[in-house]
Amino acid sequence: MQTENIQKPVETAKPQLSFWQIWNMSFGFLGIQYGFGLQQANMSPIYRYLGADEASIPGLWLAGPLTGLLLQPIIGAVSDRSWSPTWGRRKPFILAGAVLGSIALVFMPNSSSIWMAAGLM
Repeated sequence: MQTENIQKPVETAKPQLSFWQIWNMSFGFLGIQYGFGLQQANMSPIYRYLGADEASIPGLWLAGPLTGLLLQPIIGAVSDRSWSPTWGRRKPFILAGAVLGSIALVFMPNSSSIWMAAGLM
């Protein structure tokens, strides 16, 4: 067995982020968490309005995290294999997800059934 022909991967340097870049990134994540908290807080009345009993509401709260658990690795794998010269690798997926998520949140309170509301969440 010859091991001298194996090439080692080239190490890339980590980018040095300024204080303000870290601040903006943290502030953006704060906004995401704040929006998620507002969404979760307002889901219980919507589920009750659609006829869910009190005992099933915590199970319905799991719809959003479970969807993320299943879909995020798939979307991440697809975005790793794509490239846009203008937008880069992940920005088109983030933009499409934000637009589709916003549309789903507009339609969610007007759902006709509990499972439709959970799916739109």
